[in-house]
Amino acid sequence: MGRGKVELKRIENPTNRQVTFSKRRNGLLKKAFELSVLCDAEVALLIFSPSAKAYQFSSHDIHRTIARYKSEVGITQTNDQGFSTMEVWRNEIDDLRRTVAALEARDKHFAGENLAGLGMKDLKQLERQLRIGVERVRSKKRRIVSEHINYLKRRYRDLQEENNHLQKKVKQNELQESNTSSSVFEANAT
Repeated sequence: MGRGKVELKRIENPTNRQVTFSKRRNGLLKKAFELSVLCDAEVALLIFSPSAKAYQFSSHDIHRTIARYKSEVGITQTNDQGFSTMEVWRNEIDDLRRTVAALEARDKHFAGENLAGLGMKDLKQLERQLRIGVERVRSKKRRIVSEHINYLKRRYRDLQEENNHLQKKVKQNELQESNTSSSVFEANAT
């Protein structure tokens, strides 16, 4: 059952206001994370509480995202632009290095190496991924073997038909030769 429509106005009770802020902040951070994962979007979120405490989420380096935003909107100042562009590229390189390192570590995990740093949850997830991967490989292997067996059966039938056809030709040739030799024999006998 859905909730009723909430009237948007300032909550007067400070305790209720703080509780609402915490719940909605967590929901907003969760949504930002989900958006970044599901859509592969570059997301940066800054929240300042009424008490001036800062909360942030960033799917990539937040400084790079802010610099990218500034350059998209045109906020970057001209004297700062060269430094800002260089910083963006440096952050991009660092981000790519981290991504490469993470992918190499993941490959090693799939190979059964460097498992010491993984917790139980990570190991179970790795095991599940490997199980799914093995099942996909087996399925592909079964499909290829089945296709090859069907091909060999068709080839066998074709060769069997060709063999039968050739045997019939041989018998016909033998009959013709025997008929020809008996005719020649009869002609010579008369």
